[in-house]
Amino acid sequence: MIGSLRGTVSRKKSDMVLIEVNGVGYEVHVPISVLTSLPTEGQGVFLYIYTHVREDILQLYGFLKEEERFIFMKVLSVSGVGPKIALAALSGLSAEKFASAVNSNDIDTLTAIPGIGKKTASRIVLELKEKLPVSTTTFANTDYEDAMSALLNLGYKRTDVIHVLDQLNKKGVRDIESLLKESLKYLSKTEQ
Repeated sequence: MIGSLRGTVSRKKSDMVLIEVNGVGYEVHVPISVLTSLPTEGQGVFLYIYTHVREDILQLYGFLKEEERFIFMKVLSVSGVGPKIALAALSGLSAEKFASAVNSNDIDTLTAIPGIGKKTASRIVLELKEKLPVSTTTFANTDYEDAMSALLNLGYKRTDVIHVLDQLNKKGVRDIESLLKESLKYLSKTEQ
């Protein structure tokens, strides 16, 4: 599976970008928000990739942030939701706003996304509520990034780490020592 691509933007289209890596061009489907944030043609880019494989097709989906890819994969896990709807979800809302809408049962915000009706929005909320990070701004702070890296290196699951760091963020815990100490207390309890 392809997990990331670092290359040159060769061409942009309405919903995809062609990334050239060592002479090979990869067509990568991206949300509109990512497309507008990409550098101009001929410049370098790094994307986190989700490889979608079916019996008759192999497609790549690209994201600038790992959190966007995480949300995309979670949305794909909802029964009856395919890559087109998952991509539309991140095209219509930022990863943080989408997670907030799901966690707060905001069906109206979700149905404003093209391709998502009330039934699909209700299913997304039912299956993903409390499974998405409350705030992706957690990742903007260097101490949070360092704490996440350390906890992942210790073997804890990414979803558990995101959850505990979100909870600590709500409580106002900011420094690296406290983040690690409190995270380890919580994570060691969940393993028992």
